[in-house]
Amino acid sequence: MQTETLTQIVTHALEDMKAQDLKVIDVRGKTSITDTMVIATGSSNRHVKSLAENVLRKTKEAGVMPLGSEGEQDAEWVLVDLNDVVVHVMLPQVRDFYNLEKLWLTDEQARPEVDEDSPEAAIRRLRR
Repeated sequence: MQTETLTQIVTHALEDMKAQDLKVIDVRGKTSITDTMVIATGSSNRHVKSLAENVLRKTKEAGVMPLGSEGEQDAEWVLVDLNDVVVHVMLPQVRDFYNLEKLWLTDEQARPEVDEDSPEAAIRRLRR
């Protein structure tokens, strides 16, 4: 499955469960561990866990088996590794503390796309 398709499945799974502050970050060329990172915030431990579980359910339904997931027990930060896409679902205070966006997002990625109908523009809108 292409990274863009998998990213769409993940973002829809998160949006379906009312994830907050959803960001999609292209990390190709910055790391060899994945192509895309998706970061989302949940309003409570239960919400964080539900968001991650929905990502796992929807990706499995699409035929993608995760390499693994971590953090479900405490549900302050749940990581779902889908190989080409790594998903981080966090409580607000955990997300603020680790600030993954600052680590991975570049100024170029933060700029809006000129062609608002392109797939890249849709992904960039999710990053805002």
